Amino acid sequence: MSTVMEAISKMTWQVYIIMCSDNSLYTGITKDVVRRIFQHKSGQGAKYFRGRQPVRLIYLESGHNLSTAIRKEASIKRMKRRNKFILISSPTNEITEATTKFSAS
Repeated sequence: MSTVMEAISKMTWQVYIIMCSDNSLYTGITKDVVRRIFQHKSGQGAKYFRGRQPVRLIYLESGHNLSTAIRKEASIKRMKRRNKFILISSPTNEITEATTKFSAS
């Protein structure tokens, strides 16, 4: 495999933000955001969701390798809430309003 193809194949990590049932924001990284959301909903994801439920995916940014995804996640976690909402409304957000809400199940 060429070095360009290797670089592209390693850039499969996503950074995401979920709005929770208590109106808090949860930030994480994954290679498969759909699988990860189902894990959070079923109680198999982060301990953070033991006392709250994921309600809406409000931010998604793809194209990271593991290192850049970890750095971006840490950067978002350090942001003030209002700055997170500025990020959510920025062009780097890949989700649309139609795809963000989770079912009640």
